[in-house]
Amino acid sequence: MPRDPAQARSVKAKEASNGKMARWLNAGVAVCLALLAYGVISSFREPVVGVNDTAPDFQLTTDNGRVVSRSDFGGRLLVLNFWATWCPPCIEEIPSLDQFQKSFASSGVVVLAVSVDRNTQAYRQFLDRARVSFLTARDPEARISARYGTFKYPETYLIDRRGKVVEKIIGAADWNDPALLNRVRNLLGES
Repeated sequence: MPRDPAQARSVKAKEASNGKMARWLNAGVAVCLALLAYGVISSFREPVVGVNDTAPDFQLTTDNGRVVSRSDFGGRLLVLNFWATWCPPCIEEIPSLDQFQKSFASSGVVVLAVSVDRNTQAYRQFLDRARVSFLTARDPEARISARYGTFKYPETYLIDRRGKVVEKIIGAADWNDPALLNRVRNLLGES
């Protein structure tokens, strides 16, 4: 420590200044870390599409070789169903979904069932046995369902003629249920 009082005051002033600068630097680092953490956490949050949202567009090739996108179904009610052969509730709802498609096909309803199966053979074998009447396609990387915020199956979106989600069904549905059929008729303006 210097013996000269002026020099001592100068050292104390420098120490105080260094302490103040260190506090500002620490505060700046803390703010930067908080912003970085917020950005990282936000990037992990998947979108979740709900009722009244515009349905995300997609493009995929159906099993009959037709390339389709969500916008291709404008003018019709699109029933977009995400499913998999390894999902028992998905398999349980397939027969009633098929009957639903047959009943409403002439009314402007299109069912598109998008499987997230990675196993092509299991998928093909199931479809060979089920012989469904609706459009089917496979999205083994689950990119389309992820854009909708769907990670549990089955999940179905009813998308109106303007591309808006008008109903979201989480879990298996009985597609012959009178209440569900009435809601669909209302959406079609048939009631």
